[in-house]
Amino acid sequence: MEINTQNIRTLSFLGSCGTFGKIIEELATQNNNIIALTADLCSFAGLTRFAQNLPNQYYNVGIAEQNMVGIAAGMAKEGLIPFVTSYASFLTLRCADQINVNVGYMNLPIKLVGLTSGLSVGILGPTHICLNDVALMRAIPNLVIFSPADCIETAKCIEKASEINAPVYLRLTGTMGNPVVYKDDYNFEIGKAITLKDGSDIAIISTGTMVFNSLKAAKILEEKGFSVKVINMHTLKPLDVTAIKECCSCKLIVTVEEHSIYGGLGSAVAEVLSNIENSPKHLIIGTQDEYIHAGDYKYLLESYGLTPERISDRILEE
Repeated sequence: MEINTQNIRTLSFLGSCGTFGKIIEELATQNNNIIALTADLCSFAGLTRFAQNLPNQYYNVGIAEQNMVGIAAGMAKEGLIPFVTSYASFLTLRCADQINVNVGYMNLPIKLVGLTSGLSVGILGPTHICLNDVALMRAIPNLVIFSPADCIETAKCIEKASEINAPVYLRLTGTMGNPVVYKDDYNFEIGKAITLKDGSDIAIISTGTMVFNSLKAAKILEEKGFSVKVINMHTLKPLDVTAIKECCSCKLIVTVEEHSIYGGLGSAVAEVLSNIENSPKHLIIGTQDEYIHAGDYKYLLESYGLTPERISDRILEE
């Protein structure tokens, strides 16, 4: 897809799920080995046009997520490239055994698309809110884990996922009207974090929707006299260890994620820092060890300290 101002605006308006549907249709039109599977979430996954225009490459298995992963494994063994979609909470936790055996252990090029991860469907309550998927998926061997910062990066992740002969988990966060991080085209490499802003006092390593909020938080901190570096860790596995080590020249390293403080980006960075002598203090910002009750997305971000203002306030406490 050509990256221009119009496309950036269009994808931002569609949000991560709509972007997935648009991009996967474009790719599948060019490659009939690409197929889409959904567990009765056609429109929610942005697949309505895909189903209409490419009916032979579309499969709705009904509300049977575990079976869907098994079906995808059989298709992958036959040379197809299956993109498997459902709510992130259902696709990961409900299908943990199937993903572990049929995707990770068999090392098949199945592309798992976790829709609306994080807090974006918070109005549906704790059954749909997904804040521990990265913790689970990081522990399964062979998986590549993408967590795009905005819809342009979502498009790049989908395209890259379709090209590599490896299992992938694509973690989609945010809603329609997703904020834009990238206003121009850029080079996307698996496992290579992107420094969006340089600084020397504080290094903020963020992922997903929190990249935009971290940039805003950095601006607030700079107005108070701090020099702040901001990194987009779009690939959570394999992790860019070099980028993390380079942050050790700062006085404080902060990780920000729309995920539990246990098992996600913060834990991954802590694992790296634990092997570096005299590494700086590390602050992990995410949701706490609790089940979150239903609420509007913006309300939940504010309540759990994930807005730019709350992020900067928390950093200043250190």
